[in-house]
Amino acid sequence: MFVLVEMTDTVRIPPWQFERKLNESIAEELNKKLANKVVYNVGLCICLYDITKLEDSYIFPGDGASHTKVHFRYVVFHPFLDEILIGQIKSCSQDGVHVSIGFFDDIVIPPESLQQPAKFDEAEQVWVWEYETEEGAHDLYMDIGEEIRFRVVDETFVDTSPSGPSSAEASTSSAAEEIQKKEAPYTLVGSISEPGLGLLSWWTNS
Repeated sequence: MFVLVEMTDTVRIPPWQFERKLNESIAEELNKKLANKVVYNVGLCICLYDITKLEDSYIFPGDGASHTKVHFRYVVFHPFLDEILIGQIKSCSQDGVHVSIGFFDDIVIPPESLQQPAKFDEAEQVWVWEYETEEGAHDLYMDIGEEIRFRVVDETFVDTSPSGPSSAEASTSSAAEEIQKKEAPYTLVGSISEPGLGLLSWWTNS
């Protein structure tokens, strides 16, 4: 679930922080810049693990701050494919079941990856597993707030960095589209289409 990623960055330390230890100032600046941010094709950054190397610091003309190239390791949330996680159902829609694991909410289990046969209850706004038994079908509801065990089957990174200006007409239409879309920079796709996966209550009570 969590991995250590080696990174390199140039950190700017303002003059009023010179009285502090350099390592402390750099660690604080790195966490300000990266903590709780998604790095494209890397994952969700959690916190600084350690600083492995500090190169020489420089002060450039016209800027009283020091600039130091830093080599460091960062704790990143980036589950590997086929890893099994446990989260809570945040909501349900026609697109599938939306899951949260507390600090990360952009997890979706699409309809084709649910236990089959499954149907979407429009009135309750939840997905239902129509569990077949010898006595007939039983509806097992995937209620909001229930704990769910799922397998990570795919991941999607979206580059959300600002794009350059375009023509006036395109910019107005694209701005409206962006407000509607607001794509998440990092999304996990899960699956519960195998025995043992799905709501914990399905398996613990049986």
